[in-house]
Parts: sequence; C-alpha cells; structure tokens
Amino acid sequence: MDNIEIMEKEFSSQEYLDMDLLRFTTAGSVDDGKSTLIGRLLHDTKSIFEDQLEAVEDASRKMGDHHVNLALLTDGLRAEREQGITIDVAYRYFATPKRKFIIADTPGHIQYTRNMVTGASTANLAIVLIDARNGVVEQTCRHSFIASLLQIKHLVLCINKMDLVDYDEEVYNRIKADFEDFSSKLEIQDIRYIPISALKGDNVVDKSENMPWYNGPTLLFTLENVHISSDYNFVDPRFPVQKVIRPQSDEYHDFRGYAGKIEGGIFKPGDEVLALPSGFTTRVRSIETMNGPLDEAFPPQNIVMTLEDEIDISRGDMIVKPNNQPNIGQDIELMICWLNEKPLLLGGKYAIRHTTKDARCIIKEVLYKVNINNLHKIEDDLSIGLNEIGRIRIRTTQPFFYDSYKKNRGTGSIILIDEATNETVGAGMII
Repeated sequence: MDNIEIMEKEFSSQEYLDMDLLRFTTAGSVDDGKSTLIGRLLHDTKSIFEDQLEAVEDASRKMGDHHVNLALLTDGLRAEREQGITIDVAYRYFATPKRKFIIADTPGHIQYTRNMVTGASTANLAIVLIDARNGVVEQTCRHSFIASLLQIKHLVLCINKMDLVDYDEEVYNRIKADFEDFSSKLEIQDIRYIPISALKGDNVVDKSENMPWYNGPTLLFTLENVHISSDYNFVDPRFPVQKVIRPQSDEYHDFRGYAGKIEGGIFKPGDEVLALPSGFTTRVRSIETMNGPLDEAFPPQNIVMTLEDEIDISRGDMIVKPNNQPNIGQDIELMICWLNEKPLLLGGKYAIRHTTKDARCIIKEVLYKVNINNLHKIEDDLSIGLNEIGRIRIRTTQPFFYDSYKKNRGTGSIILIDEATNETVGAGMII
C-alpha cells in the first residue's frame, strides 16, 4: 500500500477525526535549522508523498546540495528558496497514530518578528531552536519572550546541529544552563530540553545512538505526549456570538440559534445564562452541532446554542453565566506587538476587533516599551515601531466584555486595524 492509500485510509476514519490536535510553532535565529527540522519530522513520520520527495531531491541536486535539503518542504516562496531562509509563516499538517499536528514554521530574521507573532498566536507549544555552535543568542531571547507573552504553556528548547560539535554533552549542558538563567524571567512553566541534529535525524523521531548520555525522550515522543487539555479555561464560561441562525424554512420555521466558538467554561442544556450587554437572563435550551445535539460543550468547540426565551442578541454580544461575568469597560490596558511599518500614533484612531466584536478606539497613552533582549522597560523612548512591543492604554467607542490574556487567550486578545488600508497593524494582549 503506497503513501496516498495509507493517508486516505487514515483521514477517512472516524478515529482520525476524533484525535487530539496539537498546534505548535518553530522559532529561533536565522539558519538554526527550523525548516530542516520540520522537513525531518515530515520525512521520518512518512508524511510526505513520493512525488513531493522526488521534487525536493531534484531541487536539492540542482542547488548542488550533497544531501536531500528537507527545508525545501516548508520554504515555499521563491525568495525563501533562493536565500535559504524563511520569510513567511509556512503551515504544515501531519499526523501520527497518537495525535494530529499543525505546524507553523516562523522566520528567524528580526525584521520578520511580526510573522513569528502571527504563527505563534494559536500555538499550544513552541519549539525554539539553538545552533549548538552559537548557543543562546538575541533571537533566542526574543522568540522565547514572545512565546511567554503569548501565554504558550509549553516550550521545547532544541539544541540543534549537535553533529557539528561532535555530540558533546558539555556543549549541551552549557547551553541548557545559559537558557535556564534567562528563562527564570519568563512566565513559562513547562520547559524541556532536547539535543538534536535535524540534518542527521538524531533525537527527532528516532533515538540517537550518537548521544548515549541523553536519557530523555525524542522530539516526536514529546509532541505526541505533552498534556494540553488543561491549557484551556474550563472555569469561566464565555460564548461570543458570531452569527444568528434563522433558517426560516418550513422545516425550521421558528428556529433561532446563536453560532460561535466557546472561548471558556462549560455550557449544558438547562444552564442559566446571561446575555451581554443587555443583561437579560434565560436558560440554554439545546446545544447543536453538525453531528447532532450535545449534552455539554466546552472550548474550543464550535456550536449553535438555542435559548428558552426570545432575547435580542446579535453578533458581538457574549453569553456568560450570571455568577461569572467578564470585565466590562471601554478603558483597556494591554501589551501591543506592532506589526506595521507605520509606527503607532499616540492619539491615533484605529478599528479594533475583540472576539466577534468590532469597534473603534483611540490610543490614550504609551506607558513603556520592552527591551526584548533583557526584558527591561524603556521609558525614555515611547515610540513603538515595526516588531516592537510596548504597554499602552486605549479607549474604545463601545464597552468590551473581556478577561486578562493570562486568564483567557480568546477573550483577552485584540487586533488593531488601520481603517484607511484595512491592514492589521497591532496584536494586543489585555493586562
């Protein structure tokens, strides 16, 4: 049975559809081997079609490489292949018998930090690569800080290119100690260290025979078994309404449902709920999905909720529990990652999107910038430009229903949009 038949069989099975999904991102400095690592994962887990592999082998020969350049599997832009770097965020998908994966391969260059923020914003886990010859560098600190800022719960530090330092345990121990010193300032509880060679395949999918001194798991074993179920907020019920469902057909003449993604907590039929901003209370009649009704719903499920009473609810409203409500207000303080060449304007007006709610806001105050390399506050230069991170205060034209980003990534994040160009200019994490 060839690769296509095997994958079609797996992808069509209900068991595959019900498998756990892990989203992870790769980060690190330029030429640390991020794309090669992903290529190695795809290759060694037999997740590449034969024609893809043949195309990569052919391209490698034309480029004069003495080995198959697995980085070409993810570097899709022509400029990326010509320069041997990653510019855009490349998403790849694969699965093993234990779990499904979505990978975001992010750039290492400083000028593409905004792309790293984009790729990491939905990740459960971050892989930060370090070149064993160079140790902890500026981009290692930058990307680890961004992972911490984005509340990624799990970080795997892969000390790559161990084959170029003769698989020396001392090199591994020194880099691990250096990073442990820096990471003590970060808000990441689960940090793991794995010495690898993405080029040779050591400790990526298979255990390395070249490093008998390392007794830990391989990277793939770590990805398959890291516990992510508790990363979601199951305590604070939050259901932002995305769309009102009114089929108005003969079969569903009186049906009125509210579609959206659950961002927190657990909802069950019969639960008393409160609609914001109206403040009216009612009870959940049913929870519907494409596969039929549910007895309970929790993050990150997409559902249609029906209520017992006719309440005026529209897109941007939020359904919560009466005894567990989010913050409500127009004055919001947040950390902002600036994504645009035009710097943030103090007093500037921007469109803002939070969950399913759209409004406008004004930048009231810039409190400080962050020196990403040492995490110190910069208070004498408050201009925030491309790829910079700072703490600001804004005022919105409408009340928002929000939690802190640390408490709930879904209800604690916003984006700012330039109304003239419709470009996303900033990504914010509510304090």
